[in-house]
Amino acid sequence: MSVSVFEHSWLKSLFGDDEIAAPFSLDQLKAHVIAFELALTRALGQSGAIDPEAAARIIEKCQTFTFVDSAISDATGRDGVPVPEIVRQLKDHVGEPDARFVHFGATSQDVIDTALVLTLGDVNAMLEVRLRAVIDGLDGLVSDHGAQPLMGRTRMRAAMPITVADRVATWRNPLVRHLQRLDDTRPRLMVLQFGGAVGVHDRLGDKGDAVARAIADDLGLGHADTCWHAMRDGLAEYASWLSLVTGSLGKMGSDIALMAQDGIEEIALSDGGTSSAMSHKQNPVKAELLVTLARFNAVQLTGMHHALIHEQERSGAAWSLEWMLLPQMAVATGTALKTAITLISSIERIGAPDGAL
Repeated sequence: MSVSVFEHSWLKSLFGDDEIAAPFSLDQLKAHVIAFELALTRALGQSGAIDPEAAARIIEKCQTFTFVDSAISDATGRDGVPVPEIVRQLKDHVGEPDARFVHFGATSQDVIDTALVLTLGDVNAMLEVRLRAVIDGLDGLVSDHGAQPLMGRTRMRAAMPITVADRVATWRNPLVRHLQRLDDTRPRLMVLQFGGAVGVHDRLGDKGDAVARAIADDLGLGHADTCWHAMRDGLAEYASWLSLVTGSLGKMGSDIALMAQDGIEEIALSDGGTSSAMSHKQNPVKAELLVTLARFNAVQLTGMHHALIHEQERSGAAWSLEWMLLPQMAVATGTALKTAITLISSIERIGAPDGAL
């Protein structure tokens, strides 16, 4: 068993998305943690905040560092975050006289938040490709069937005639806007986290900003004038974007499920789910899944908005809530996009039955 439907041995074929989940893996987190520590050490050496020769030795040692996962797991239960034990292990590996310069000027949240941002960069590259594929699929649907008549329905009652193109436009146009929203969001999301203990580069003095800019450039991230330890609007905005995408796909799924109803039959799908009790049924499982995932993300979004409330300069409670919610929202969005691509490709006919209203 699993507590997550995204990883459950049986249910993951419905809800899961290994491709989107992969950037959230432990191996990728380790890689991002080391990338941060290397970039930090290079920046410290280049700025003169630490001895450049010590920086070079630390960088060399980091190439052979191995995480002791069991000790990190045990320590996280005590510390609430894995970084203190990781840094302890890294300092032991580097040894004297350079251990005191490992992680110099940084704090745990700098590491974890930056690793998250790097992860989301990988995730968004895949989500964008899928989002464009859904739009292309809908364009193809209009090209093949757009002139076919449909009954327009308001409040789930027959209203006035429309065309397939009119209905599909309500599915497609929000997705195009979501692409633009993603571009608009990136400068606020793909930003280095680096502030030290209380967010003001307290150990680096007047070199803090230069070190931060160097780390950001090294990792290919933006640089903020102030660290965002307790300012989580960028992540909440991103979570809202994920929910917008799944919500728009959920509207499409709901429409398709209604169009497939007996007596309506405005759409024919090449595949569907079977029933254990009624062998004659073909259930619109993929359309229903889009609705489920939309509602799931809408629920998680409230939690991400709760996580905006960080007490004073940093919060453990609000911060760790994000770890529970955001990865699942990203996977749900990936699954919804993948499902939408498959669902669109399965449409054999769309429009009023026999072409008449």
